[in-house]
Amino acid sequence: MNEKNEKKEENEETTIMECLAGYFLSDEAGQITAKGNALVKLAKENISLLPKFGEPLFISFRDILEITEGDYKIYLTLTSREKLTIFELGYKYEDFLRVLSRLRNEIILKDMLMQETLKKSSVEAEFVYLDESGNEKQKGKCEPRLYETAIVVIPEKGELVRIPYSDISEIQDKDFALTITTEFGEKFVFSKMGKQFDPLAKTLSDSMNELALKVQSSLKELLPKADPLVIRRAARFMKEGKVARRSDIESVSPKLWQELEKKLEAAGIKEEYDFLKSLAQKEKMCIGLKRGLLGDLTGEYIWFLIPIYALRDAGNAVAMEATSTEGGGKATYFFRIVSRKDYPNFKNIEDLHKEIDNFIKRMNRAMLAINFRREPIYLPDERLEEPQYQKYKFAIAKIPALRELRELFIGRVIHRTPEQWKNDVMDLLKFNVTTTDNNLKYEKGGGL
Repeated sequence: MNEKNEKKEENEETTIMECLAGYFLSDEAGQITAKGNALVKLAKENISLLPKFGEPLFISFRDILEITEGDYKIYLTLTSREKLTIFELGYKYEDFLRVLSRLRNEIILKDMLMQETLKKSSVEAEFVYLDESGNEKQKGKCEPRLYETAIVVIPEKGELVRIPYSDISEIQDKDFALTITTEFGEKFVFSKMGKQFDPLAKTLSDSMNELALKVQSSLKELLPKADPLVIRRAARFMKEGKVARRSDIESVSPKLWQELEKKLEAAGIKEEYDFLKSLAQKEKMCIGLKRGLLGDLTGEYIWFLIPIYALRDAGNAVAMEATSTEGGGKATYFFRIVSRKDYPNFKNIEDLHKEIDNFIKRMNRAMLAINFRREPIYLPDERLEEPQYQKYKFAIAKIPALRELRELFIGRVIHRTPEQWKNDVMDLLKFNVTTTDNNLKYEKGGGL
C-alpha cells in the first residue's frame, strides 16, 4: 500500500502546473483538426491537453519549435508543422506562459549543448536584445546565467540566447547597466540588477579572463621563447578553440604555425594533413587548439580546415578534421564552399577567397555553439530519430549556423588505410564537381 502511495505521489509531482483552457490544433495548411476545452498540464519535459471525451494531446517540449503570444493567446509551432493555440487561461495566463517558457528553456539548455559548470545564477535583470541591424528582437525580465564559456540569457517569456565569451567584442559598464556587443554586431543591454550588478559584472570579467588565460597558456607552451605581446596577439585569433587562418597566425609569428603543424603530427593526423595541404589554398588553411571544456574529452583538442578550390580544377570543398592529441582522427569531413551550380561560374579567385573567409566565420560559430561535437553536423535526418541522438534535433532547429553546415556537408571519409583514405578523398572531390544537385551527399568510403 505504501509503495502505491509513493508511486501516486511521484506521478502527482510530475505535474508542475495545470489549468483549464480552450484550444485548437491546426495543420500545415491552417485547417483546424481539433478544438475544444481541456485540462492543460505542464510537466518537466512536456505539455499535455486532456479534453472531455476527446483525443488527448501529448507534446514534448523538444517538439515545440517556437512559442509566441498575443491577445492573451499562446501559439506553439510544432515539429509536425502543426500549430497549437491555447487561450481562455484567465488570470493564470501570465503564470502559465512564464512556467512554460522556463520549463522549455531548461530543456534547451540541455539540448543546445550547454552542460558546463554554472558560475553565477539567480540574478534578476531586465534586458534588451538588438540584432546586427539595431532592430529589437527581445526585451523584458530575464535571468542571466554565467557558464564556463558563455553567458546564457533566460527570458521570463521567450527563448533563451547563448552568447559565447569568444564572440564578445566589447563590454561597457556604465550607469549600472552592462552593454555587451558581439563580433556580429548584436547588442545585449542588462539593467535593474540592484545589488547583484557588481557580483555579476565581476564573475563575467573573471570568467572571460580565465578563458583567455587558458588560450595564452596553451600558446606559451607551444612557443616558450615567444614574448608576451606575440602570445596575446595570437590568442586574439584563437579564442576558445576557434581556428585561425595561416596568414593571420604567421603575421604574428611564423614559428607558431610550424609548432601547430607539429601538434598535428603528435595527434597522429600529420600524413592526412600533408596530403590535403598539397591540394589546398595554403594561405587560407586554418588550425585551432582547444584545451578542456569538451564534455568527456580532456587534454588538448586540435582541428583544422583546409580549403580546396581553384578556378579550373576540382574542389569547391573544405576539409575538416578534429582529434584529441591522445589519438588520431577517425574521419575527415568535407563541406561545399558555394552552390555546385555556381562554382564553375566564378571567374575571379578573389571572390572565392571571400567565400572562404565567410565560411571560416560560420564554421567557428557553429562549432562553438555545439561545443565541438561532430554528430550534429553529419548525422542524416533518419538517424536523428534514434534515442541517443534526439537531443541534437532541437540544436539543429535552433542554431542557424549548424543548419547551414548540414546543408553544405558533402560527406565524410573514414580512416581505414592510408591508400584507401586518399583514394576516397579524391573520389569525393570529383563527385562534388560532377554533380549539380546540392542535396546529394557522398556515401562511399564512410557512409553517413
